[in-house]
Amino acid sequence: MAPIRVLHCVAGLGHGGYESLIMNLYRNIHREKVQFDFVSSFPGVYEKEIEALGGVIHRIPFITQKGPFVYTAALDRVLRASPRYPIVHSHMDKFSGLVMQRAAKAGIPVRIAHSHNTKNEGGLAFQLVKDHYGRMVLPWATDLFACSRAAADWMFGAKAADAHILFNGVQPEAFAPDAAARAAVRAELGLAGDVFAVGHVGRFTEQKNHAFLLKIFAALHARRPDSALLLAGDGPLRPKIAEQARRLGLSEAVRFLGLREDVPALLSAMDCFVFPSLHEGLPVTLVEAQAAGLPVVASSAITDEVCITPLVRRMGLDEPAGEWAAAALELAGGGFAARRCPAGAIRAAGYDIADTARWLEEFYLARAAQTEGR
Repeated sequence: MAPIRVLHCVAGLGHGGYESLIMNLYRNIHREKVQFDFVSSFPGVYEKEIEALGGVIHRIPFITQKGPFVYTAALDRVLRASPRYPIVHSHMDKFSGLVMQRAAKAGIPVRIAHSHNTKNEGGLAFQLVKDHYGRMVLPWATDLFACSRAAADWMFGAKAADAHILFNGVQPEAFAPDAAARAAVRAELGLAGDVFAVGHVGRFTEQKNHAFLLKIFAALHARRPDSALLLAGDGPLRPKIAEQARRLGLSEAVRFLGLREDVPALLSAMDCFVFPSLHEGLPVTLVEAQAAGLPVVASSAITDEVCITPLVRRMGLDEPAGEWAAAALELAGGGFAARRCPAGAIRAAGYDIADTARWLEEFYLARAAQTEGR
């Protein structure tokens, strides 16, 4: 019997939190039972892997590229093609309202809106457009998913309690501390063994608050001149942050690593992970950091659902950068030798991707069976 095909609607297939979740699920799901296809507007690093796994990518222009009418017409062509998809799973936050409506009009019986954030991004006009489409989610979605309770509250309001919480899981052992990987990455970056490496993984956007991260590192570097800041990721604000590092006299100490495929090795190379985001749904990078046994100082704006282990200390964004720096140094006091992968705690908290993939697979199959023949 052929697998059921689920159409995942995304903005793009680059590195990011929800993209990482989808790919982790895709790698772990039984693909002879369930296959993933994608509607995507922006190219990304996962495309070759998706095609190798048997997925189909439908490229359509994004709303901001050619406007909502062109996007809608292109989406309709995909949704109405034969054979019709039994399930559409949208990861576009409030833009999911448009996807849900068009999927309903196309006769697709199972329509999942998945919230991955807790706040709109972009300028006022863009936020107003997103809010308009956000009001279309509840009337047209048949099922609601969210990465955290806060993300459900933000997108689904009065119906938040009806949402399934699908934690952003990982394979814990893949991130276990690795002394050889640590030595290799540090050698690549020219970091001596005693250099204190502060790390961050994330897109260069306002949400990730790199400007404050640099202030924290400046305070830490004043105390520990033998320190470095490792920034993995890319995005529109990278040149601005590089200029800020130059003005602070930190150009030699701040390493802009770009997009990396070796995040587990990078985490082993770090001594502390600092994550001062303004808002998040549920950041998978913090789950990965904990799996690596890495001490974390994170913004209290982030849901406490991600605080799986005692490795995480949450701090207010109104607290001085120097206090964040002091916390990072204190938490990392045990050194690399003391680090362990808390796989049991991660599994017990519901963050094992294999368990999440089995649950989602059963959900898809059951919902498809319920609606067969409609």
